[in-house]
Amino acid sequence: MAQDDVPGVTARAKQGAEADRRVWWWAEASIWTDRMVSALGNGVKGGRWYSLMDKAIRPATLEAAWRKVARNAGSAGVDGVSIERFALQSERYLGELHLALREGSYRPSPIKRVEIPKGDGRFRPLGIPTVKDRIVQAALKMAIEPIFEVQFRSGSYGFRPGRSCKDALREVDRLLKEGFAYVVDADLQSYFDSIPHDRLMARVAGSISDGALLSLVERFLRQDIMKGMASWQPTTGTPQGAVLSPLLANLYLHPLDVLMEESGYRMVRYADDLVILCRTEGEGLAALQLLSEWVRANGLTLHPDKTRVGDSRQAGQGFEFLGYRFEAGRRLVRKKSLKALKDKVRSRTSRTRGDSLERIVADLNPVLRGWYGYFQHATPALFGFVDGFVRRRLRAILRKQEKRPGIGRCRADHQRWPNAFFADRGLFTLATAHDRARHSR
Repeated sequence: MAQDDVPGVTARAKQGAEADRRVWWWAEASIWTDRMVSALGNGVKGGRWYSLMDKAIRPATLEAAWRKVARNAGSAGVDGVSIERFALQSERYLGELHLALREGSYRPSPIKRVEIPKGDGRFRPLGIPTVKDRIVQAALKMAIEPIFEVQFRSGSYGFRPGRSCKDALREVDRLLKEGFAYVVDADLQSYFDSIPHDRLMARVAGSISDGALLSLVERFLRQDIMKGMASWQPTTGTPQGAVLSPLLANLYLHPLDVLMEESGYRMVRYADDLVILCRTEGEGLAALQLLSEWVRANGLTLHPDKTRVGDSRQAGQGFEFLGYRFEAGRRLVRKKSLKALKDKVRSRTSRTRGDSLERIVADLNPVLRGWYGYFQHATPALFGFVDGFVRRRLRAILRKQEKRPGIGRCRADHQRWPNAFFADRGLFTLATAHDRARHSR
């Protein structure tokens, strides 16, 4: 009897495959068979994967990629084809994509460049690929992401399956409480725009030996960028907004993760946002020196005005990470994050808005709930301040509707429209949500 026919062996093999599949629940099943998933843990001959392109361009893979792109929505690219327009003839478009990819005639379209305000007067460049290019990139990502994900370190949290900002923040909080108070707060200047293409492709090729796939990834890195009537080909970087960019950006910083881990440093990284938490100032300075040397050697730059070592226990020496500010034992909301919320509230509570209070409240509540869901661990005193700001904006609207000037700050307005008035109309308040959460623990 063959070993595979022995009931106990067969059952163990099946259990092993089921366990692997639970770990890799997010891997696209049409590409990643049980045998391939098993190879992720056991390794492949020579450490490099072959024959991936044929799996990435299968009609089933392209269909799965289209579903992901459609869920993410987004604007049309340079060809003007929106998600809605693509959906009307998706079967035909996907068939054309498959044929072009199979024949090797597919070429990415230019990326549309737009500028997104950052809130400090500056702008962040965002690339918008065409829907077709987003589908092809999503298919490539489904084919290659598990290969790199199995290598990535636990200190990396950004844009990874099953990981989030909140996980990174919890790890920072845990390390601070364990006494890692000296923090290297580092800023990689224009990281996504400055990644060297040749070095990045070398890292991709270190694990993948499929020429057609590597060639297509490189074409995406070098595809033209269009802004208005201007067009140019980038020599470095991977466009923010492209489907493959987060994975490639993580891959380029992976050797840094390994270096810090093997050197005994506690680095928490979310994409290009990173902090290194140390027990002493000397350790922090040594970590910064090591970081600086690696960054220079890999064609990147640390922002000189935004990179430093500080004792986070001291006022004025805190650090900002993923929207929070950690300082003097407190977890605050950074000023830019608070300003962004207030701007959203203002945009929904113009005094000239003609909607009913109920409709305005319905418009505000998702914003307030989402913001609280992320910042619920901040110092509670802020919640009452935000609630008061929201109610003042609403009182000003009610005064305007009665053709009375003012901004809702006077005592008479508070008496006429007390806090309970807005609570009765369903307004979400951060302080109330925090009290309920505290009492339910």
